[in-house]
Amino acid sequence: MIKITGPEDFKSKDIPTDPGVYIYRDEANEILYVGKAKSLRSRVKNYFLTKDQPAKTRQLVSRIRSIDWIVVNNEVEALLLENKLIKQHTPKYNIDLKDAKSFAYIALTREPFPRIMMSRKVSRKLESFGPYTEGFTRQDLQRVVVRVFKLRTCKTMHNRACLNHHIHLCTAPCIEKVTADQYAEQVKGARSFLNGNYQKTLQQLDSQMQAASADQKFEDALDLRNQIASIRLLTQHQIVDNERRFDQDVMAFRRVGEKMIAIQMGVRKGVLRGKNQFTVDLQPQIEQEFLKAFYATNQIPREILLNKPVWEGPEEKKALEEFLAAKRGAPVSLTIPRKADKLALVQLAEKNLESTLEVDSALVDLQIALKLSVFPRVIECFDISNLGQEHVVSGMVTFRDAKPEKKNYRRFKIKTFTGQDDFASMNEVVMRRYKRLQEEKSPLPDLVMVDGGPGQVSAAKAALETLALKIPLIGLAKEHEEIYLPDQSVPLQFDKNNRMMLLLRRIRDAAHDFSLGYNIKRRQMKTREEFKQS
Repeated sequence: MIKITGPEDFKSKDIPTDPGVYIYRDEANEILYVGKAKSLRSRVKNYFLTKDQPAKTRQLVSRIRSIDWIVVNNEVEALLLENKLIKQHTPKYNIDLKDAKSFAYIALTREPFPRIMMSRKVSRKLESFGPYTEGFTRQDLQRVVVRVFKLRTCKTMHNRACLNHHIHLCTAPCIEKVTADQYAEQVKGARSFLNGNYQKTLQQLDSQMQAASADQKFEDALDLRNQIASIRLLTQHQIVDNERRFDQDVMAFRRVGEKMIAIQMGVRKGVLRGKNQFTVDLQPQIEQEFLKAFYATNQIPREILLNKPVWEGPEEKKALEEFLAAKRGAPVSLTIPRKADKLALVQLAEKNLESTLEVDSALVDLQIALKLSVFPRVIECFDISNLGQEHVVSGMVTFRDAKPEKKNYRRFKIKTFTGQDDFASMNEVVMRRYKRLQEEKSPLPDLVMVDGGPGQVSAAKAALETLALKIPLIGLAKEHEEIYLPDQSVPLQFDKNNRMMLLLRRIRDAAHDFSLGYNIKRRQMKTREEFKQS
């Protein structure tokens, strides 16, 4: 171990050149970061001597007060040890993909008569299928399994049949309408279906339908036909390649400003299972760090298709594959496809990436234009609506990652005075909003925005100063679409139709519409009250 008083005190000569794991600690001896390296000295030296590091890396380096390391025999051992230490200590500066831990599974309970359910944990008490990164896909699949294989969904088997039995969605093992062997066959079919064997399931159902029809059991044949139609409806828009017999993941990465955007798409037995998007802070080898963090909590497929290399050479690629294979218990290949269907999958992931890139690029532009120290993921915007002296209200909208977060929209009725005063109104609602967030110890937004010019901005600034808050603040004036900053009389002007301004105008207009809607609602309530009293 070596101790340092700051970045300028770092000397690399005491660090070995062997492969291993390095550990950064702060003044309190808390672990800040754990990483692996083919050459410990070379990797650690890069943190201190490389210029133009991402902001997060610069912040990490400024806090390092001791460097420790564990030497191992090769890169695979380094990857396995790194993975173990990150799980054990959860260092602040390692990637923490919290969203990845909340993916849902479809599960069968291990009971004499298993029930089908949704679970967010993998347990020995459950037989789990997934994870499913998209909720709608999982729900549709689960509904089809219940409809086709008629498995029970109730937590407790009562001594009477439930509604599902009466609408032909359960064979009712609770009242012994089905034998254990018959129910086991239903479970076997559901298991095969959830494992992605859709064509096999369709063939079996088709054979049963033909047999039922031949025996003149027309109701059974009709029921089987409906089951076949349900499966085809679910899968017809998702089939990528019916001939593929193994699982794949597709990963597309793009760096934007101080962030990296990643799109993950799962393909199970040739069926596309939706997508998931992540935005993480830049740091050295961010794509590789993301890959390791993602598969620390998610199912590892046989093949991972990538749009760019996440390794520095063939030896590191091989080490990554061996590391993933050790965790999976079977071979794993990392592939950058150049042609045919695999390339088409990567291009599909990149197309999904491009669809979100404009939004993230607008936020990057906003951070650069306003010289914000923090990426403006969460923006809150206030608007005052006053139609007459009695009806003065405000609406606040929240946008997260450039998308409206309607559960965090808020309405305010002006309480501290009567009459029309936009500036006093703005001061009141900004004060009330952030005083409450302070009291609740809730996260603050990255940027506060008001609909208006210098007066509204000054009023909002006064409220924030009273609360001793230093949240970036801007105003967007409608007449010329100019951006006003606190204590600056000259506004900033940009092309009204560039992506940053289009986003700001969308947020401002959403706040205006929301506050106006509240104003109209209050006036309607007042009119109804007056009508009742007359």
